Amino acid sequence: MKHTLDKIDIAILNILKDNARTPIKTIAEKVFTSAPTVAARISAMEKAGILLGYHADISDTAVLGHPVRAFINLEVTPDRKAELYPFLTDCPDVIEASHVTGEYSVLIQTVFESTDHLDKFISRLQGFGRTKTQIVFSTMVHHRSFRIEMPED
Repeated sequence: MKHTLDKIDIAILNILKDNARTPIKTIAEKVFTSAPTVAARISAMEKAGILLGYHADISDTAVLGHPVRAFINLEVTPDRKAELYPFLTDCPDVIEASHVTGEYSVLIQTVFESTDHLDKFISRLQGFGRTKTQIVFSTMVHHRSFRIEMPED
């Protein structure tokens, strides 16, 4: 069943995307409704898969011992597609993996302790197909959410 968002849901989402630690009571005051109503709406959006989790946004992975960030493009061979998802989800250095258009079918965002670790990962990944790797020197725009608005009918 599809969850339809209204203006209050959109307002709640905008507050949470800016600060996921905002107390429910504060959200309720900002959207002019009760705290139990806000809690129920958040719960419904979680159950519908609209809200997937609440995360700490870490901008400097080097401070945490993972200075090597890389984007890896992968052209998966058809006979290995089924094995790729479990492989990627089991690797803690994979931040995100997306199925994309273009010459390569998968884009993988990673962080590693060293270029040695990255090299070993790429060697394992090449068993799934052809790769092309780009190491990140610096980030120009850090992760941010898009502006959430009511869809027009």
